[in-house]
Amino acid sequence: MAADPFNLLYCYGSTAGPPVAAGRNMPDLRFSVSDGRDFLAKHDLLGHLTPEELDRLLAPARVERVDEGRVLFRKGDPGDRLYVVLSGRISIGTTSEAGKEVVFNVLGRGEVFGEIALLDGKARTADATAMAESHLLVLDRADFMPFLERHPEVAARLIAVLCERVRWISESYEDSIFMELPARLAKRLLLLAETHGEPREGTTTRIEFPLSQQELANMAGVSREAVNKLLRAWQTQGLIAQDKHHLTILDPARLKRLIGPA
Repeated sequence: MAADPFNLLYCYGSTAGPPVAAGRNMPDLRFSVSDGRDFLAKHDLLGHLTPEELDRLLAPARVERVDEGRVLFRKGDPGDRLYVVLSGRISIGTTSEAGKEVVFNVLGRGEVFGEIALLDGKARTADATAMAESHLLVLDRADFMPFLERHPEVAARLIAVLCERVRWISESYEDSIFMELPARLAKRLLLLAETHGEPREGTTTRIEFPLSQQELANMAGVSREAVNKLLRAWQTQGLIAQDKHHLTILDPARLKRLIGPA
């Protein structure tokens, strides 16, 4: 699954536990460094490396398991690790002084995070929290930077990744200003379906993790009542289906028409 930087913008209540110290992340034998190697071999960032180069890069890497709700790092923490998601889901966001958490992105299997602070050695620019039990390939900055110096083409690819994220941020900002609620919500749902969807019969796609109306409302920047009203209308019209915990896209073509011209 290709990464979609900053493709989500929604909020969760601040229920995460304290940050996980390095020693409290637990190794797990169900996943190995070779699993992370397989993901990175297909990733735009490092997929151009030879098998031997990738093996050298990952020789000091390790696999860690983190529980649901654990915080890997907070905004302002030292940036000393690169992560690859082997299983589970990781939210990337930040928290206001009032305790409201804004999530910019939700990352799943094969996606990479933590590279911004890893490059410059400065503080983390966002929080990272496990939304479910997750297994992560971890590579320390002390091991990554010497490799980067020997392979400047990797640095160029990292710059391209960062540029892509800047474009997503700009697009999200424009959407919040210029798009009406139906278009904004339709766009977010389609992005969720694209990056975290389970294909079902025909063109239908079920979003694989629970998603509350309050989370969707915070994504769209409106009240829960407004989202509830719109989702009920879409369900009646056959665009979506909802159960207690999950949402399914039934008619993506009609949702795309709500967004307008590409």
